[in-house]
Amino acid sequence: MAFERPLPDLDKLITAWESWEKGEEAPGRVLANLKTAGLADILRQLQTSGWVPSA
Repeated sequence: MAFERPLPDLDKLITAWESWEKGEEAPGRVLANLKTAGLADILRQLQTSGWVPSA
């Protein structure tokens, strides 16, 4: 049985980031939450689409 990764979850990503900013979670826990919420997939999609940060 193959494991299917869930789709990225923006709400979970934002929640994880906000918990980091508030100092509510340890860095390792925040990184784990960002990873399981699909941050890498979103970053790859942005890069593939040619997105660049605006000033």
